[in-house]
Amino acid sequence: MSSDREQATFEAGIKLGALYHQWVGTPISRATAASVETAIEQAVGLQPYVEEIHVSLDREMMTANPFGYSELAGAMFSVEITTQVGTARCVADLHFTGEYPLMSIRSIDEVA
Repeated sequence: MSSDREQATFEAGIKLGALYHQWVGTPISRATAASVETAIEQAVGLQPYVEEIHVSLDREMMTANPFGYSELAGAMFSVEITTQVGTARCVADLHFTGEYPLMSIRSIDEVA
């Protein structure tokens, strides 16, 4: 059986991984980026143990194709998620580092 701390960490990681693979390739433009950010936040926020999530997409990377839109790429994501299981709270993020989008644990704390 896992501890609250291990489960909170797992929940953060699995949600970031699912978010990444679910949304990459989505048609997007600078005009629709805010609504896509909100949709991702609201969808992921419904899942168990999610306390908070913030999604920001790099609009500078959105270059329109001949049909007027771009495709959401992993490099465009900047995401921070907070999960809580029992008394453990985990803050994790998804960010582009060098040439690869990485997921990292920022902190794991005990809460009252």
